[in-house]
Amino acid sequence: MCGIVGYIGKRDVAPLLLEGLQRLEYRGYDSAGIVVSSPKTPGLKMVKAKGRVRDLEAKVPARFKGTTGIAHTRWATHGAPSDVNAHPHMSADNKVAVVHNGIIDNAADLRRKLEADGVEFLSETDTEVLTHLIARSTADKLEDKVRQAVRVIEGTYGIAVVHADFPDRIVVARNGSPVVLGIGEKEMFVASDIAALVMHTRQIVTLDDGEMATLKADDFRTYTTEGTRTTAEPTTVEWEAESYDMGGHDTYMHKEIFEQADAVDRVLRGRIDDRFSTVHLGGLNLDAREARQIRRVKILGCGTSYHAGMIGAQMIEELARIPADAEPASEFRYRNAVVDPDTLYVAVSQSGETYDVLAAVQELKRKGARVFGVVNVVGSAIAREADAGIYVHAGPEVCVVSTKCFTNMTVAFALLALHLGRTRDLSVRDGKRIIEGLRRLPDQITEILKQEEKIKELAELYADARSMLFIGRVRGYPVAREASLKLKEVSYIHAEAYPASELKHGPLALIEPALPTVAIVPDDDLLEKNRAALEEIKARSGKILAVAHQHQEKADQTIVVPKNEDELDPILMGIPLQLLAYHTAQALGRDIDKPRNLAKSVTVE
Repeated sequence: MCGIVGYIGKRDVAPLLLEGLQRLEYRGYDSAGIVVSSPKTPGLKMVKAKGRVRDLEAKVPARFKGTTGIAHTRWATHGAPSDVNAHPHMSADNKVAVVHNGIIDNAADLRRKLEADGVEFLSETDTEVLTHLIARSTADKLEDKVRQAVRVIEGTYGIAVVHADFPDRIVVARNGSPVVLGIGEKEMFVASDIAALVMHTRQIVTLDDGEMATLKADDFRTYTTEGTRTTAEPTTVEWEAESYDMGGHDTYMHKEIFEQADAVDRVLRGRIDDRFSTVHLGGLNLDAREARQIRRVKILGCGTSYHAGMIGAQMIEELARIPADAEPASEFRYRNAVVDPDTLYVAVSQSGETYDVLAAVQELKRKGARVFGVVNVVGSAIAREADAGIYVHAGPEVCVVSTKCFTNMTVAFALLALHLGRTRDLSVRDGKRIIEGLRRLPDQITEILKQEEKIKELAELYADARSMLFIGRVRGYPVAREASLKLKEVSYIHAEAYPASELKHGPLALIEPALPTVAIVPDDDLLEKNRAALEEIKARSGKILAVAHQHQEKADQTIVVPKNEDELDPILMGIPLQLLAYHTAQALGRDIDKPRNLAKSVTVE
């Protein structure tokens, strides 16, 4: 969603902040702004612009010097994208400036009260409420002014505040929206994402919900919103700054698709136990006796993570013979679900900050459930809230749409399924079979990606379609779901996924030459059933693109992928469809890394 960058030190701050904003562009935004100050020059200077960071940079004057500042990229929630609605928001006396990620739920009530007291609002945003609350506080310290303000607001926030009367500090606070401190040499940074920090420091502190911090050039301290000091020890980020570069690719999405073989190798590295045909997952803190007591597995995620969870649930049922299912976390948290002490709940999120997933985790923890996390970002909120979990080690994923993280999540679920299976009834022989299949994945991914030119030609062939249907049966259905989502996200072509077995129960009415069907046809025990679905479509003059392990006679075109073990085939079958979505979007001239209306990590409801 929105992005925050802040700096206090001795360097010229504007170039640092603009660079940081550029590294956060992948999160999705519609406007940007910057405020700077200096102990030598009283007051705050602000520039804001609708559009991209480059539009903001073009408006920043040459004489825009300072050594302290905060900046922001905004994704509209309250008020349309505009210069006025862009962050930072400044108080009427030009002394307080605030940047904010999240949503203030009681903003309308607070706004009415402030207007009754004579406050004039310039924007339509909820954030401006917070600015005026801080400015009107009678507390002596900036920390106390911010503390008083956040106590009266309801909702989610990650904020950074500067004040003209306190030029030696930045005050930040977090509740449900990420805030990360970067610790430098006589300089401090703050951001909503590590990506904005790694060029300058790899020493970071991640704030918890209900925690605040004061940053000065040579020091920082953390404390709760109640004022109690907290102990925060910096940790070292494992990702290098070069991980955020395009590396010669035209887009981050293309780069990340082609990083998948290496990414899968990383998630497997050091985890395979050949002696007992199982895996080591040290982060689970789950011994064999506890594993055998699990009676059900419930996987919660949103979007792509939910689809990875669907594949994971199938693998857990097949390999461990434990009932398992996946559900959108955004639905689960709003229904009064029965929380069973014998159920293992697994929260899935690339960023580890997805608000719907985090809220579900917190509700489950409140009810005494055991919750594992499957996340990519070390030290993220879900990783800290969960009892245990698995890091997927995909590396930074910059493109808004997820590719390599999706693949690594599915591999992580294969590891979890194998671990649970080997503590129960999965034989040594089957354990060895799955391990051998897992080891084949990186080379098979490389083999699939060598078909890029053919897939590009297919994408150009189908790019004029107004809608596409994706079908799969059992193992193939989650693949179809994820592939249809990818096409929607980056090409803006309407796409719909259905179980192949459901065709005759309604969707066959849609079949015509103008509606292409992408069919997932693995060479497993359901092969003939899937071929029957192709017959039904062909009999109604539908066009078919099959993804299969062998050429499909009834399909107009077939993308052939290498065969692995039946249980692991879904991991591979979605990869050519990532390329199909990418090249379809490219043929249509879309902004592939930053699709309209979307954000990388959804940290608001």
